[in-house]
Amino acid sequence: MSPTGSDFAGVAQLVRARGSYPRRPGFKSLHRHHLSSPRGLPSGWNRAGCQEHGRAAVFDRGVTPRGVLLPGWQAACRYSGLPVLLVERVLAAIRQKALISYGGRLIAAVSGGGDSVALLYLLAELSGQGAITLAGVAHLNHRLRRPDSDDDERFCRELAARLGLPFIVEVVAVDELARAKRISLEHAGHQARYAFFDRAAVSVDACGVALGHTIDDQAETFLLRLLRGAGAAGLSAMRHRSGRIIRPLLGVTRAELRDYLALRHALFRDDESNSDLTIARNRIRHDLLPHLRRHSPRIVEVLAREAEIARADGEWLASIANRQAVELVNSVEGGVEIDAVGLAALPVAVARRVARDMLVRVSCSEAVSFEQIERLRQLAADGPRRADFRRCRAERIAGSIRLVTREGRGDRTSTPSFAYRLQVPGEVLVPEAGVAISAQPAEADRSFPPDLSARSQVVTVAASVAGPLTVRSWHPGDWFRPLGLDGHRKKLQDLFVDRKVNRAERARIPLVLDDLGHIIWVVGQSVSNDFRVTEGAVSVLVLKARSLGDNL
Repeated sequence: MSPTGSDFAGVAQLVRARGSYPRRPGFKSLHRHHLSSPRGLPSGWNRAGCQEHGRAAVFDRGVTPRGVLLPGWQAACRYSGLPVLLVERVLAAIRQKALISYGGRLIAAVSGGGDSVALLYLLAELSGQGAITLAGVAHLNHRLRRPDSDDDERFCRELAARLGLPFIVEVVAVDELARAKRISLEHAGHQARYAFFDRAAVSVDACGVALGHTIDDQAETFLLRLLRGAGAAGLSAMRHRSGRIIRPLLGVTRAELRDYLALRHALFRDDESNSDLTIARNRIRHDLLPHLRRHSPRIVEVLAREAEIARADGEWLASIANRQAVELVNSVEGGVEIDAVGLAALPVAVARRVARDMLVRVSCSEAVSFEQIERLRQLAADGPRRADFRRCRAERIAGSIRLVTREGRGDRTSTPSFAYRLQVPGEVLVPEAGVAISAQPAEADRSFPPDLSARSQVVTVAASVAGPLTVRSWHPGDWFRPLGLDGHRKKLQDLFVDRKVNRAERARIPLVLDDLGHIIWVVGQSVSNDFRVTEGAVSVLVLKARSLGDNL
């Protein structure tokens, strides 16, 4: 038996979406019907009609069980200006950002809050149009606000059932996870959610998990990281796509989503913790941003644009730093050896990025501070002869800096093996290696790195490579035909010995394989001769590795 409205009692109240209707010249009002169900969710669909009175639209709700708008509703929405245009904007974002291929399988991550509920309805409409395939609803019960968290789960389960979608749910005691790992609740919740999203996607064979982050969330994240002293990588805030995660609403405001829900008479859950001003993000949302908005009414859009600029700048800087690192850095047992003179001669921004990347690589930790980066640069500039860092130690010997793992700490020989599926186009996170690997088809005449034998972070390979690809760690006995050996086979172990890659580092190097298990790319080392781009090729596949840094 379906739960009644009284079943959703608790601090997190069930509320109706509120917000003003869009106003246009000549537009007067929308006729709002009282809901017959205390939950306000469609139990099938109601009569759809659109009647024009002068320039005013009067209509009933018209929605199929799978969230497809009926013709009368679509006509009225086009007239009122918001819902259909919003759906079209979301679809345009998915296409422009190449978030998922046409008809690709997605699941919606739904907490029960307004943003995620609006996301679900928008994706249901796109699924009805055939633009995507909505494969299910994913919900993680954090057990932080019991019994409210259980009410959230029940609400999302009912919503998925009303839309005829599979419901994927897990329960994780995030507070216990935080205590066990000695990390913050926020960090533990983040880890638990993203691990769950991966499992949920695999369970229904989905290639993406859609989150309901808006442009407001992007602005809040930018300010939060700015106040914490983040660099360019951190200020780039949230990406439209990161591994399986996609964010199709980053160009949409929270207010627009509330208007969309109001027009649908849709209900959502209200999380009381969003008003808790002891939480830094909430202070930014309820205190700092309103203050800034008085000085700059479009501050949210300005901050989101700054994040986009920081992302582009950061990616360019990362590519330059990667090329310089190929020339200046060699692997040694337990760490790396850096050309001190070469590092000191680099422009400051590039030198800082190279230093940061090396500290991350050797310490196996993203927690690298500006002060640590500067200390490593001072070693290169005839400063102190040695310096200790978190999990590693640096010493200048003649013209080189030897940066190695400190004895007894950060032992990377325990790096677990890994294997991930990579869609084409798409991106997958490889936290074990500290990188994200992406694959994107492209025209052959565009300017991509021509020398595929170089130890590059971006390579082009034959477009005949079909998806999905596999990204995994190396196994004893792995072999391929590297460029430059006239098609002869070479074991990866021999390649690593020739390149002076120490045993601990080998476990962190990702391999990209085709659907038959053939090695295409040993990331940062070499490309297979079998997948070289031949003369006259019309299209290619671009494979790219980027450092995870602070990006989500």
